[in-house]
Amino acid sequence: MAAKPSVLFVCVHNAGRSQMAQGFLTHLAGGAIDVRSAGTAPADTINPLAVEAMAELGIDITGQTPKILTPDTAETSTVVITMGCGDTCPYFPGVSYRDWKLDDPAGQDLDTVRAIRDQIEQCVRDLLSELGIQS
Repeated sequence: MAAKPSVLFVCVHNAGRSQMAQGFLTHLAGGAIDVRSAGTAPADTINPLAVEAMAELGIDITGQTPKILTPDTAETSTVVITMGCGDTCPYFPGVSYRDWKLDDPAGQDLDTVRAIRDQIEQCVRDLLSELGIQS
């Protein structure tokens, strides 16, 4: 039996995009994937509008906290999804990388955060399909 895949979502502050992506993948994968997120310069707290936008869909991300990206976390992931961290994200041979071009929800209004949330949801659903996992 193959090991359970591990997906790591990385953005700069680990307070918006990566937290929403982690919330969606955890919710949709039903335990079939180990899901983590981290940031290259983590914020102190999660963006409250990201929390609100996810809660509107019944996904609670209030228990998540911004975490620093460590080389071990990236190196032990099957797939690393980067979102706006550019050259500050480490690269490890043997790890599959994707870069999702998504606006940063920091400083945005709720309608804009909802639009970003919806883009993230579609990206996560596409990733699940790519990995052959039913949502």
